[in-house]
Amino acid sequence: MSEAYMKFSGIQKTSLIDFPDRIATVLFTPSCNLRCPFCHNWRIVLDPKPPFINEETVIQILEKRKKFVDAVAVTGGEPTLHRELPKFLRKLKERGFAVKLDTNGFFPKVLEQCLPYVDYVALDVKTSLEKYGRLGAKDTADFLRTVEILKNGKVEYEFRATVVPGFVDKEDISKMGEIVESGKCFAFQQFIPGEVLDKTFRTVKPYDAEVIRAFSEMMKHYVDEVVLRV
Repeated sequence: MSEAYMKFSGIQKTSLIDFPDRIATVLFTPSCNLRCPFCHNWRIVLDPKPPFINEETVIQILEKRKKFVDAVAVTGGEPTLHRELPKFLRKLKERGFAVKLDTNGFFPKVLEQCLPYVDYVALDVKTSLEKYGRLGAKDTADFLRTVEILKNGKVEYEFRATVVPGFVDKEDISKMGEIVESGKCFAFQQFIPGEVLDKTFRTVKPYDAEVIRAFSEMMKHYVDEVVLRV
């Protein structure tokens, strides 16, 4: 059987916001197991279309730009859907890149295989457990397993939530806090409506910064550090 390789739906050559304290190149993997109505990358989730960028081309681009950018953030879609991911991340580490992985946490076995080659993991805690069904999740056991893997592991990580009204409301914060309790860092990100999957969410009014600040005060009871990106 021939070796499988990664393919990507897109590349952003320079980002100042995707990898804490680093300038990074961002790689977007196709497909996702969830259907979040507020997803901005829904085109590569619902119906990933060629042309894809193959692994070899991506590594060539990264090597050429290495003196400017030595960090890579892999996002999606959902990267851990792809069983080839651990091998690809190992190739990045072998070439001296710092690696960040974004994940929704539903494939803990693949994540565990990735961790030796990752410097930072961002795990989406999208809402309280009972609302995950509205995102297309049949079961949250694998997600909860990922939370524990990160809490008990050695890799730097953050839990993060995009503050979408209807999914991250005041009554959800303590429930989300219980999921991540005793964790290191929780980041709140502002929801920006626009070209998202569900048209009804394109006109949802984001929370004011004061509301998100109040959420962050609640979350401080559960984790060591709370970060606001609003």
